[in-house]
Amino acid sequence: MPYLTADPIDPAVLLASVRRDGDGGLTLFVGVVRDHDHGRGVTVLEYSAHPAAQDAATALAAELAQRGEAVRIAVVHRVGTLAVGDLAVVAAVSAEHRAEAFAVCRELIDRFKAQVPVWKHQHFTDGGDEWVGVT
Repeated sequence: MPYLTADPIDPAVLLASVRRDGDGGLTLFVGVVRDHDHGRGVTVLEYSAHPAAQDAATALAAELAQRGEAVRIAVVHRVGTLAVGDLAVVAAVSAEHRAEAFAVCRELIDRFKAQVPVWKHQHFTDGGDEWVGVT
């Protein structure tokens, strides 16, 4: 499953890819483009990724899946121009128990946002713009 895509993300596909009959916990995180940020109205977001982003995402998912918690992981981040309401990132985790599924899903999305070089260019209703994640 690709970790980065220009296509709309279908959460059902991610859920199906991680689900196993022996698992009792299935966690899904869906990040949606909202209509505001820090008190400013948002019109669209443009996501772009470094060429190494796919490898970084692959390494992160592999690390979390192999820690001995018997989890299955899927995560996809959208790139390109997204409108308010579009899905920007979806993460799914399946595990034997809900505690592991919740914990790994939270760590997955937090570390993905911190470690995978994907940048957000926000466009505001007041005509301004801002880059997020670029240092």
